[in-house]
Amino acid sequence: MSFQAFALVLLAGVIHAGWNIVAKKAGGDARFSLFTSLCMAVVWAPLGWWLGRDAVPLWGATEWALVAASAVLHVLYFVVLLRGYRVADLTVVYPLARGTGPLLSSLVAVLLLGEHLSALGAAGIAGVVVGVFLIAGGPRMLRAATHPVSQQARQRVLAGLYYGVLTGLFIAAYTVVDGYAVKVVLLSPILLDYVGNLLRCVVLAPVGLLDLPAARRLWREQWRFALLVAIFSPVAYVLVLYAVQTAPISHVAPAREVSMLFAALIGGRLLGEDDRGLRIVGAVLIAAGVVALGLG
Repeated sequence: MSFQAFALVLLAGVIHAGWNIVAKKAGGDARFSLFTSLCMAVVWAPLGWWLGRDAVPLWGATEWALVAASAVLHVLYFVVLLRGYRVADLTVVYPLARGTGPLLSSLVAVLLLGEHLSALGAAGIAGVVVGVFLIAGGPRMLRAATHPVSQQARQRVLAGLYYGVLTGLFIAAYTVVDGYAVKVVLLSPILLDYVGNLLRCVVLAPVGLLDLPAARRLWREQWRFALLVAIFSPVAYVLVLYAVQTAPISHVAPAREVSMLFAALIGGRLLGEDDRGLRIVGAVLIAAGVVALGLG
């Protein structure tokens, strides 16, 4: 992985951890996803129009199919993630989601897209995966699921496991689709994300229209959170897509987990989620794994 791609991934990791903490604090559902998409459409409209006015009319069936697939997968990802944040701890859902997704997307990139992984790169992925497991609670999380202090605690851990892994599946899916779009079909990362977001608005619109009074009430409560996510989320992901253009998906996807270093420590402090002990060890393993990926 080049230094430029490595730097883009590191910067994206900081931003990604920040907006996920904001989304957790918002406590929203699919309507929050709609609010965020609408804010993205407005905030980034000048850039989207400037870059897309000449390029988008030239798109064919392949380009539109990839953008549509990306839009649907991102909607499913964000809705499932928000659901997980409502019923479980960020420091369980987020690490599991971020760990499962890169592992699967790396495997797909190697098996289906013909990418090659060095021994050092494989060791880096292993470090990231083990680190994510420790940050998510490690053995203590498993004990809480099998020998809980209370039934409520057990349900909360199991919900975190379920929604974390499910979110990871959607992360893997959109990572491969978007990586193919920018690396093989050569779509602009910014246009892929912006036009895909316009389609996400269409997909999510019925969620808000079904109960307009409730949507208006939630908008008044959540618009600040939605605006922050709308500003920073696209920046983080577009940086990753630019990194994918010059580096293998099997390296970039796991390296994104550097965001765990920030989400586990900052999230645990701001959101009052306990058990930071093993998470420091996990953070060190992730950092070592990311460095190994960068060198490999």
